[in-house]
Amino acid sequence: MTEFNALGDSTEWQQDFERRLRSAYLAAGLGPAAAEHLLEEARAALGDWAVAEITEGGNRVGHVAVGVIDDNGTPAGRIRDLHIDAAHAGRGHGRAARDWAEAWCAERGARRLNVRLTGPSDGLFDDYAVQGQTRTRAVGSPPRTRDGVTARPMTEAEYPAWLASEKLAYTGDIVRAGSLSAEEAERKADRDFAELLPDGLTTPSTTLLVLEAAGEQVGTGWLKHGHLPGVTYGYSLHIEERHRGRGLGRAAMAVGERATVAGGDDVLMFTVWGGNEVAMNLYTSAGYGVMEEFRAIGLPRPSA
Repeated sequence: MTEFNALGDSTEWQQDFERRLRSAYLAAGLGPAAAEHLLEEARAALGDWAVAEITEGGNRVGHVAVGVIDDNGTPAGRIRDLHIDAAHAGRGHGRAARDWAEAWCAERGARRLNVRLTGPSDGLFDDYAVQGQTRTRAVGSPPRTRDGVTARPMTEAEYPAWLASEKLAYTGDIVRAGSLSAEEAERKADRDFAELLPDGLTTPSTTLLVLEAAGEQVGTGWLKHGHLPGVTYGYSLHIEERHRGRGLGRAAMAVGERATVAGGDDVLMFTVWGGNEVAMNLYTSAGYGVMEEFRAIGLPRPSA
């Protein structure tokens, strides 16, 4: 029988958790400095996690770490770690730990449960909806431009319309992923864009591009260099709808990779929202692996 015992001292779990997390980040193509930066962020939140040892017959088989936060006025549960030791895998402990975590969070008022995956979960969370993914790819020498697509800096005259369009697309992605209501998403967009682009076109370490083909605008790009050490974050590489279906998505990715190298970085990172299968397929075909995946389910589960 699987049992759960709250840990007063979670040092051993933390050491193992950090080791596994570091390995996942390095395997995704991040350098040691970028991986350590993300680990520091994880460490800063460890005090908020309740960690339980998973046992069977008095023997430890793994750990599960959970918590509940206020997310825009709604209590939300989180599973940050659910790990079954390899010697005990495939014996139902993972499913038992997932069910325990759901009950633990529901008892504390959580109306949904989020899980952050950094490795294989053996199907435990297949019925959780995908909220988003972080995709990464190491970039070597600057790739050649594709399909005649070129890029130039965005102008001040073009910036206001681009900003309004990006906010609209951002709120739509959030709502489609089921993360927030339309009003909540709009407020989040206003906050996020004010923080990310405080100086508009002149925001430091930021590249804003207009993508063109045959002298015609076909899309835009927004990248942040040094998001992590050696990592450029692609907030968007957008092909306008009337130009889609021509294979220009891959060309836009090549533009982003060239800008990454020009900005002094060697890894390009994106977030793709749940429900955007077109973008997910594009990133997969372009060699961008899933570094982290975010899934969620409503609580409590409906009765069977």
